[in-house]
Amino acid sequence: MIIKCVAIDDEPLALAQISEYIKKTPNLEFVGDFENGLDAVEPIEKQDVGLVFVDIDMPGINGIDLVKSLIRKPYIVFTTAYSEYAIDGFKVDALDYLLKPISYSVFLKAANKALRMKELELSYIEEVKTNSEYLFVKSEYRLVRINFNNIKYIESQHEYIKIHQTSGNDILTLMSLKNIETMLPSQFLRVHRSFIVNKEKVEVVERNTVVYDNNVRIPVGEQYKEKFQEFLSKGF
Repeated sequence: MIIKCVAIDDEPLALAQISEYIKKTPNLEFVGDFENGLDAVEPIEKQDVGLVFVDIDMPGINGIDLVKSLIRKPYIVFTTAYSEYAIDGFKVDALDYLLKPISYSVFLKAANKALRMKELELSYIEEVKTNSEYLFVKSEYRLVRINFNNIKYIESQHEYIKIHQTSGNDILTLMSLKNIETMLPSQFLRVHRSFIVNKEKVEVVERNTVVYDNNVRIPVGEQYKEKFQEFLSKGF
């Protein structure tokens, strides 16, 4: 198993160090390093990068805002000289947080954590069986059948997803939103980096927000508005 990696840091020496660590670590593939975070967005999105080492305190766009802007979210390890950023880093579901100067042993521990998470994710995906009417997902050591027509929406929760069902029996499973998206039929639509909705269960839309009962409100992200509007226009 290989995880593609990029390094982002406005300090050339720190950037060179992390890049060298990536290159010499088994199962990590070095894709590139960037002093400007915005230059890294396209490679991350288009080259299936799975792990990003990124400094937080950078000019222009900082590391946290950069991570928030990503549509496809890889594992994130923040690197910084300032411990006060730790809470902000974990608020965006960072896998780890490394304080500079960073030794190789500390780097390797974070890299191995990402590799273990990837192995877990792949093992769960292999156990998912799917057809045109339902799929099975693993939840608490059980395989649970989920009928597509019973799904209202799917929500990302850290490394897990929560499948909200019309029956009220919500299912939590270790999987990324990206991976389950590839298993869903065309009646499902991604509307936010953290949400997929069942188009057949959308009944109320208010100001680019999908509203469900119990006052659940799902915002439509900027990157997904065009496809969402196409879906709405077909209903008129």
